[in-house]
Amino acid sequence: MDLKFRPVEAKDIDRLEPFVGLRPNKTCDSVMLDSFLWKDYYNVRIAVEEDRAVLWLMSVDGEPYTAMPACREEDLAHYFYKMVHYFNEELKKPLKIYLADEEAVRALALDPEKYQVTEQEDLKDYLYDGEALRTLAGKKLHKKKNHLNAFVKEYKGRYEYRKLCCPDRQDVWRFLDLWREQKGDNVEEHLDYEVKGIHEILKNCSSLSIRMGGIYIDGNLEAFTIGSYNAREDMAIIHIEKANPEIRGLYQFINQQFLIHEFADTSLVNREDDLGLEGLRKAKLSYNPIGYARKYQVIQRQAGVV
Repeated sequence: MDLKFRPVEAKDIDRLEPFVGLRPNKTCDSVMLDSFLWKDYYNVRIAVEEDRAVLWLMSVDGEPYTAMPACREEDLAHYFYKMVHYFNEELKKPLKIYLADEEAVRALALDPEKYQVTEQEDLKDYLYDGEALRTLAGKKLHKKKNHLNAFVKEYKGRYEYRKLCCPDRQDVWRFLDLWREQKGDNVEEHLDYEVKGIHEILKNCSSLSIRMGGIYIDGNLEAFTIGSYNAREDMAIIHIEKANPEIRGLYQFINQQFLIHEFADTSLVNREDDLGLEGLRKAKLSYNPIGYARKYQVIQRQAGVV
């Protein structure tokens, strides 16, 4: 089995982005940036096959798993079973996939006697109407608009939205240091990897297809966000959004202004999952999602039985 996996690097992002857009997929994994952001946490490695597909190899606690191949839908079964054989023959393990998108699961129609397919309920991405988040119009988003208006009123003449570029990385690093310090030691392990991933993005931002925006108050960066664009789905994906929690309405303001300035006409917004955290779930539901990008775990029941 001649699959050569190597770590994902910044230089891969633009070159491999077309692969992840070859078939329908509304999850946050439908763009390469998410894989780069979490490359150290999940030990992400890639293999480019025949210039037709990107195959993945990751690990959690030393246990290998993969993701759905990035390829055309008509090629999906071919590369899926190629990974099955790699796991069975090279790794001597049954195939495991986490975060399989619903479209791929449906297209493969796997035999339930050979593969266990389970929805990962806590990891579904929240999808929103882009225009609704840009305007915050209507009764369901009235509280959000009130918070936003309170921010605008209190900080009138003192705030500024800026499109962030590579030279602004020092401002973001300073903000992140303060934000992480406020979190203290009693936090989930993934937060430190997220901060590390953001540092990697900022160090390589000139070679990445990303959009960044920030809110400055009295000349200091108090909120920032990073997003990318899935052209096939006309979907903005919000990978990172951080704000000073002590400033009322700031989260609502950065959320809205980033979309207005960087995704002015985008019809769909993916704000990723809630990780099963109650506070995060409540916050995401409060923005009135119009749907979800559901994800699945796929486990081969017995190695060698494909």
